[in-house]
Amino acid sequence: MKLTVAAAQMSSGSDRSRNLEEAERLVSEAADQGAHYVQLPEYFNYLGPFSGFASAAEPVPGPTTTRMATLAKSRALTLHLGSLLEESPEPGKFFNTGIVLAPSGEIVASYRKIHLFDVNVPDAIVHRESDIIAPGDEMVVTRLEGFTLGLSICFDLRFPELYRALALAGAEVIAIPAAFNAVTGRAHWDALVRARAIENHAFVIAAAQVGTTAEGIATYGHSLIVGPWGDVLAESISDHPEVLVATLDLDEVARRRAQIAVMDFLRPDVYDRAVRVVND
Repeated sequence: MKLTVAAAQMSSGSDRSRNLEEAERLVSEAADQGAHYVQLPEYFNYLGPFSGFASAAEPVPGPTTTRMATLAKSRALTLHLGSLLEESPEPGKFFNTGIVLAPSGEIVASYRKIHLFDVNVPDAIVHRESDIIAPGDEMVVTRLEGFTLGLSICFDLRFPELYRALALAGAEVIAIPAAFNAVTGRAHWDALVRARAIENHAFVIAAAQVGTTAEGIATYGHSLIVGPWGDVLAESISDHPEVLVATLDLDEVARRRAQIAVMDFLRPDVYDRAVRVVND
């Protein structure tokens, strides 16, 4: 089966109205190019300082999902809202939540980011997402029309255990919407995205934020669509918003998994044991 997909690279900021208008423009551009699945990046409707999170957070469903559902329905496509700020019951904290909308406009899946971006790279980047984001606690795979999608967000990329679980649950395509930091992105982004595709023989779609916001939030860009053999099907090398489109041959997933049957060779009976540490 062939599936035409798109990754929409954005340069979001703290102006939610502008962000939504830009998202709608990019989704429409992708639809005009024949995409049946379109993915937006992490924090697509608000990429700004923590001080603005409270006013940007919404319930799900809420105003943003309703507005974007109308677009998904009008263009008859599956629309993946990479992530938005969702209200949480914990005072002062929010969920970083990805939403998948069916061509009918219905919310068919939601995923709350599990791994939060807490880093301390001296003289480069110090950030604590956990100061204001509550972590999710559920891995999510959704069966869509013609394919199965595994959900993740940005910093999740560094935890291969998550992606193996998604693949074992049937994911043929893995989503990694991101606002990957510009410093760590230059060092690790491409290698990690390709690794997640190769080790699970899955397609990976990674729509990313690019550029530096007015408040100084710098993101790496380089949105990617990668095949199950690690081949890069589309990559952004620009520093501005754009749409990447690729047609996926979903039969390639089963073919590669049969050639190197890593799923069949797993040894949970060994992995569940304690590691024997041998002293020198």
